[in-house]
Amino acid sequence: MRRITIFGATGSIGQNTLDLIARDSEAYQVVALTGDQNIAQLARDAIQHRAEIAITADVHRLDDLRTALSGTGIKAAAGPHALVEAASRPADWVMSSIVGSAGLTPGLRALEQGARLALANKESMVCAGPLMLSTAKAHGAQILPVDSEHSAVFQALIGEDISAVERVIITASGGAFRDWPLEDLANATPEQAAQHPNWDMGQRITIDSATMFNKALELIETKEFFEIHPSKIEAVVHPESMIHALVGFNDGALMAHVGPPDMRHAIGFALHYPHRKPLPVERLDLVALGQLTFRAADETRWPALRLAREVMAQGGLSGAVFNAAKERALDGFIAKRIGFQQIAVVVEEVLSRVLAQPGHIDADITLDNVMNADHLARVRADEIINEIEG
Repeated sequence: MRRITIFGATGSIGQNTLDLIARDSEAYQVVALTGDQNIAQLARDAIQHRAEIAITADVHRLDDLRTALSGTGIKAAAGPHALVEAASRPADWVMSSIVGSAGLTPGLRALEQGARLALANKESMVCAGPLMLSTAKAHGAQILPVDSEHSAVFQALIGEDISAVERVIITASGGAFRDWPLEDLANATPEQAAQHPNWDMGQRITIDSATMFNKALELIETKEFFEIHPSKIEAVVHPESMIHALVGFNDGALMAHVGPPDMRHAIGFALHYPHRKPLPVERLDLVALGQLTFRAADETRWPALRLAREVMAQGGLSGAVFNAAKERALDGFIAKRIGFQQIAVVVEEVLSRVLAQPGHIDADITLDNVMNADHLARVRADEIINEIEG
């Protein structure tokens, strides 16, 4: 029986993971489930899957969680320290799907236990890719990508020589505003940005899709995870979301991963790796699908992609600064303090101001330095948002 922990159990990735586990429940022992505000869902899942412990990130909701779990024998805990403690519990397989930089420390702790880490938290690789990889190597652990794009690249590279790779093409849906006139984007609302045309995801990830900051993070993650030179990494808009990524080799061949927009494919691959097992996902009817289309990823419409290339060129802790600035700018947009197009403006200005301070970007990539860069970027982002508000 495999011991399983899921960070971000109440989100879309966590719920899809639990769906797969429930289909073969006798094969798994759930160690820990974590969530944030959705205490009712967290408690239901903990009870259904007989978890040892359930943790909410919100310390103010601990009493609610304890009440919901009363009489079940399941331990309740709350806060960042509880998340780290849960990650330190022995587990064979850990899903990391906490959104944002908050997922970094639990992921590192899981790797230190030698667990196989299914990584849906792209921010971990963006902020601290070398630290994640070195920690996995030092403890005999393994990281498997769960973003559909990086799972696709990983699968296309199985049995291949990485030195033969000429290009990696990451596809993007284009998000909620891919067909909007450019001049209308200034008036886009958070509610409109949170309506994804293809995927069923949470609010923050869906808005990141509309700004293409999710794709910007994925470009950086591709560089860090696969250690591929940025010049070989491309992004294209693929509205149907059926091809998740392509890998091009030096003989001109392109290997494409094609499948329906269902995260259970990437999750299931990571759950069962190195084996393939049947998954409850749609089988594509290519005749009914008819055609697949592609568009250039316009960096005028989506400046996040240009900023990602600048971050990859800069290296060091610039990824941590980029991610933290994006998170705070997204907060500002959701709170309607800044406009849709000003998200990228805030991130670019944060990068500019932090780069102007020697020693912040080029420090060693340690957990403390990543957290310091993250904090500094958030402070600068708040300053800039205040300036925009006037």
